Amino acid sequence: MASGVAQVGRFIWLIDDPAFGGMSGIEISDDGSRFIALSDRSTLWEGTVSRKGGIITALTPDLITPLHISDGSPTDHDTGDSEGLALGPDGTVYISFEGLARVAAYPDVTGPAVRIPRYPAFDALQPNASLEALAIDEDGALYTMPERSGRATQPFPVYRYKDGTWTTAFEVMREGPFLPVGADIGPDGLFYLLERDFTGIGFRSRVRRFDMTGGQAKTLIETRTGVHDNLEGLSVWRDHTGTIRLTLISDDNFKFCQTTEVVEYRVTD
Repeated sequence: MASGVAQVGRFIWLIDDPAFGGMSGIEISDDGSRFIALSDRSTLWEGTVSRKGGIITALTPDLITPLHISDGSPTDHDTGDSEGLALGPDGTVYISFEGLARVAAYPDVTGPAVRIPRYPAFDALQPNASLEALAIDEDGALYTMPERSGRATQPFPVYRYKDGTWTTAFEVMREGPFLPVGADIGPDGLFYLLERDFTGIGFRSRVRRFDMTGGQAKTLIETRTGVHDNLEGLSVWRDHTGTIRLTLISDDNFKFCQTTEVVEYRVTD
């Protein structure tokens, strides 16, 4: 089910590389011709997007690089599990991690991370359910949120890093069993949240849109089980017609029975 959107394309991405898979984040350039994708095994993929009639026909990487921590060493079991991806106005890549819950900056993705101070609230987040989603606004403020809030009746906090300080910017009310896995701030200045529900036989996906207080929620997409694979990454951008597009990417969990799927929707409302 979708309200206010129309699907415009679906592409199955296949690359014969043992590092390929587990995609948890994606960013699309303003003109739709470039991509950055993030694997949850701390590998970043950058390249070109080929389209025909506006629909993706190929994603061709020209840079594949493993991520490093601030001392220059590779990420490991404790410092890896990269989940959220955001691209700053100056080209800096920001990544949120679930292993050691934190956000790191990469002015050069082939070099070491630049540390961002950790918020004390991160220490209380549940293991393997911490900072899944990451977004950045036009002023460079970062927004991140955990996959789980702690209780089924407790809203999801949205943490903001601005001018060197972390605060809780707002909260997102829980609706049903869906859990946050990706976020972006669109060119309209609104907060888009990708959520997932595993039903036991497959995945359901939902995209909700909020103002920057967490209010005025609108559900744009809510799928049935199996319509898409395990969608985890979200990029919101405006195409050449001036229409906002949602580009979503799935995490195949490095399993043969799943796919890396890139699907796009056009926002009509």
